[in-house]
Amino acid sequence: MLEEATVTCPYCGEAITVLIDCSAGDQRYVEDCFVCCQPIELTVAVTADGELVGIDAQPENA
Repeated sequence: MLEEATVTCPYCGEAITVLIDCSAGDQRYVEDCFVCCQPIELTVAVTADGELVGIDAQPENA
């Protein structure tokens, strides 16, 4: 159950697309920005049915 989501990089401001595995439930992980290569901490909220509720992107060391 992969779903594409668009987030804004907190460093360079570019919109980037990330793939979310909704079958894994709520998640928190780090992914590098495809534009500026800075580490972004992604917090993903998923319902019990595997529906993406929201995604938050913050600088890794905030």
